[in-house]
Amino acid sequence: MVSSSDLSQYLVIPISGLVNFEILILFFISVSLCFKVFDRVREDCPNFHEKIKPINAELTQPKLAISAEDEEELLTRVNIVFHCAATVRFDEPLKHALQLNAMGTQRLLELARQMQKLEAFIHISTAYANCVRKCIDEIIYPPPAEPKKLFDLVEWLDESIIQDITPKLLGDWPNTYTYTKALSEYLIQQEKGNLNIAIIRPSIVGASWHEPFPGWIDSFNGTSGIFVAAGKGILRTVIANNEAVADMIPVDVVINLTLAAGWYTAVHRPKNMLVYNCTTGGINPFFWGEMEQYVMSTFKRNPLEQAFRTPNAHLTSNYLINQYWITVSHKAPAILYDLYMRLTGRKPRMMKVINRLHKSMMLLQYFSTQSWDWSSDNMNMLMGQLNTEDRKLYNFDVRQLHWSEYIESYCLGAKKYLLNEDMSGIPAAKQHLRKLRNIRYAFNTTLLVIIWRIFIARSQMARNIWYFVVSLCYKFLSYFRASSTLRH
Repeated sequence: MVSSSDLSQYLVIPISGLVNFEILILFFISVSLCFKVFDRVREDCPNFHEKIKPINAELTQPKLAISAEDEEELLTRVNIVFHCAATVRFDEPLKHALQLNAMGTQRLLELARQMQKLEAFIHISTAYANCVRKCIDEIIYPPPAEPKKLFDLVEWLDESIIQDITPKLLGDWPNTYTYTKALSEYLIQQEKGNLNIAIIRPSIVGASWHEPFPGWIDSFNGTSGIFVAAGKGILRTVIANNEAVADMIPVDVVINLTLAAGWYTAVHRPKNMLVYNCTTGGINPFFWGEMEQYVMSTFKRNPLEQAFRTPNAHLTSNYLINQYWITVSHKAPAILYDLYMRLTGRKPRMMKVINRLHKSMMLLQYFSTQSWDWSSDNMNMLMGQLNTEDRKLYNFDVRQLHWSEYIESYCLGAKKYLLNEDMSGIPAAKQHLRKLRNIRYAFNTTLLVIIWRIFIARSQMARNIWYFVVSLCYKFLSYFRASSTLRH
């Protein structure tokens, strides 16, 4: 379930292979069922929509504001609950994040304990719920605060006061999302009662690997918006550690692991609540420096339409260098472009885009500049419990993931599914990039001539230095040309 403002819906679907009973998935759908992602299921099961029962709910309200009729159906028919509802905004106000991510989970647990046929409750958390630790095992850690005391505190405090004390409450946690997810995990452990519960902790969720088709993505959140900004030539510099692990996980891997965990929890009923770190860093590591290389390479071969500039983003861990390039390559061009838009009678917009981009980059900086070590014993154990057919159907073996191929599919997926650009437009996009390159060369040449006329041509010393540099370059070129001739 999710907040009604986010379009709450339930999905009731039969899953063959892993389970033989009805599954009620409390799932978050932000798009209607007519979107492309459902093309394959429409082909395989044309009447699949008949198995879907939407129920209105509100996580922030007592008893989830579910009608008596719907509540009766839930209490008597549900077999498995997949709790995926959350606000994933890093900068969500603390009170709202608590209401949705922690208090909403508590209310859902109260409902789940009354479900007469419930076999398993699967909660989707995040691998970064305990990001204040460098080594993260598949266990529940002590919470950053006592949840119930915090709930009482935010109920009577004014929102402005809560906002003022939020940094103090968060402590070492980087944002309200990871903070409230840590609280939710602890709440589940404390209030699970006799429920069979498992917790899934995905890292940075990216585009699909295989299902429903490679590269599918429907949101600009996380790395997707960064990829598009880089491909459009808007983003030129990123604060990141090239040698840090970019722990990305395909969305279909997360879903496959979640379904498999639902089966295992319901059928085998583990004595202890299992936590699954759904990550790649400890199994198939991929680094931010590699990501830069693959993303830029893909967008140069398959450019986005009407790019602002040629794709040329670089990662740096140096704050001063990053600020320099932000000024030179982000803000200055944005100001000039907006000036041009004003002069031509159009509404300026580039500085707004740049400001939103910088805000997103600041929120992601914590995760792009450091690495974590996650254990994955439970994930490996679950893989071993599946038979050959199910292991293929519900594949979450990230050892098989080839990062260069995946990142290319991801970038092409952003082009096709986020920007709705057709692949047939690539030749025109390449022509546009050549035009931008020629404009850049002309601008640089003009700038060089202006610098020459203003500074160098008026000073004998500057001319001498200039001639010395040019002469030195010429000698080096002559030396290498002569060396090359001798070798041949």
